[in-house]
Amino acid sequence: MSKPRQPGQEPQRANRARAVSELLPDVGRAAFRRFGFVQSSIVSRWAEIVGPRYAEVSAPESLRFPHGERANGNLTLVVRGAHAAMMQHITPEIVERVNRFFGYGAVARVTIRQGEVTKRAPRQAPPSLKPAPVELGTSLRAIGDPELKAVLEALAAGVAATSGTPVIESKEH
Repeated sequence: MSKPRQPGQEPQRANRARAVSELLPDVGRAAFRRFGFVQSSIVSRWAEIVGPRYAEVSAPESLRFPHGERANGNLTLVVRGAHAAMMQHITPEIVERVNRFFGYGAVARVTIRQGEVTKRAPRQAPPSLKPAPVELGTSLRAIGDPELKAVLEALAAGVAATSGTPVIESKEH
């Protein structure tokens, strides 16, 4: 039997409210697990694991383990066209590198499937860190965020380019 609640006392919650930041890794983990990845880090760090030369022509597609185990898995790679023969030749090295990355014998076999390797678009560099024009004064020089600084410089330049008082047009219905 449950303990009777006294007046003015809140009931114990079975589940607590969780921050979104706590939930996001679970969402990503569930999506990767659905497609055969127990650890998403193998996808995000593939170039570090196999090196840039092999990462250009291959990408991990799935990592599947025998039922109830987390070792001796089968890593499926998508390899671009004629590079499949080269990748087949270096399969033992790939197994060694992936297992070294995980720290245990996670991969026992590698399956190669020919296909198009899709790469994520490289991140764009932040706007240039050129100094603010002298005519804008010293107010923008102290801003550290280059993106915000670039936007404010553009706004200031737009305001400086106009002459006279601004005219606001109103549309009457």
